[in-house]
Amino acid sequence: MAALVVRSVRDLLKRADCAKVPRRHRHKKKWAATEPKFPATRLALQNFDLTYSVQFGELWPSIRVSLLSEQKYGALVNNFGAWDHVSAELEQLNARDFVNKAHARGGQEPESSQTAAPSPASWACSPNLRCYTFTRGDVSRFPPARLGSLGVMDYYLMDAASLLPVLALGLQPGDTVLDLCAAPGGKTLALLQTGCCRHLAANDLSTSRTGRLQKILHSYVPQDIRDRSRVRVTSWDGRKWGELEGDTYDRVLVDVPCTTDRHSLHEEENNIFQRSRKKERQILPMLQVQLLAAGLLATKPGGHVVYSTCSLSHLQNEYVVQGAIELLANQYSIEVRVEDLTHFRELFMDTFSFFPSCQVGELVIPNLMANFGPMYLCKMCRLT
Repeated sequence: MAALVVRSVRDLLKRADCAKVPRRHRHKKKWAATEPKFPATRLALQNFDLTYSVQFGELWPSIRVSLLSEQKYGALVNNFGAWDHVSAELEQLNARDFVNKAHARGGQEPESSQTAAPSPASWACSPNLRCYTFTRGDVSRFPPARLGSLGVMDYYLMDAASLLPVLALGLQPGDTVLDLCAAPGGKTLALLQTGCCRHLAANDLSTSRTGRLQKILHSYVPQDIRDRSRVRVTSWDGRKWGELEGDTYDRVLVDVPCTTDRHSLHEEENNIFQRSRKKERQILPMLQVQLLAAGLLATKPGGHVVYSTCSLSHLQNEYVVQGAIELLANQYSIEVRVEDLTHFRELFMDTFSFFPSCQVGELVIPNLMANFGPMYLCKMCRLT
């Protein structure tokens, strides 16, 4: 009886409440639409604070501030244009070619070094690349690139640290090259700038992203170089490349999808920390291992692979490299050697800040005086 009374009172109160409000003004609260959403950029920062404060310790506050600040860019000179004239203009802006500066620095090192000289394969840089940056602490901006006198754009603006994986790949004239995750196209363009590619395969799973890649190639590369006999653009599943074209390439670049740390802190659009992409984010390391393994399988025995990300996460960097090497050893009986990039790091330490405790490969960390990166790279040689 008591329960019946309570129910009757509730019904009465509900009818009385509704009677006060005209039907046309009544509405059911839509929580998903009316409650403020937690921005993906904020979720990214929370995630980084939890994980990177442990990974980097006392270095994290400095890296954090740098990540949240405006990054620096480099101007990759287009060798298919009037590069000498463009280089002179960039020098008038007080920018300097960090690649040639590093080569000059390397040539001045004393021959009587007490440390053992690294093997040439581990530190030889891809040739003919010119990339201008402003000096440490100089936050000047480059003007937008423009169409040059030869009908192609003068230079390509990019995070200068993004050029390091291409430099580390150590291209040689006549190489067959695979860029497994090529879009949006900056590293693909740099590979072509070396003049070493007998054939370049540029692949990305996303057709919209390969569309952006095609636009860059059309803007910077003459038609005869873009001919299908020299450059092939595809939208295949990179994880299957070992089955499609195994033991084929001299050099392979595997610049995998990652958490793109700097982008995740500044852009809501296409942010992998959106709640709807949580599962995608969790399986990233597995995808990265599969892509790197496919890149290694596509490489000829004796060929080289560079794995790279724009993330600080050791789960996406060192652990992926180790996982892929173990996968190839266990499932394919293929031996892979990680190359020592210490000498390579020393060549470019005047321009970039490197994490001193990277166990496998090298990691450029953002620094307010040199706010490039993050950029992780690891060079491997497929032995069998």
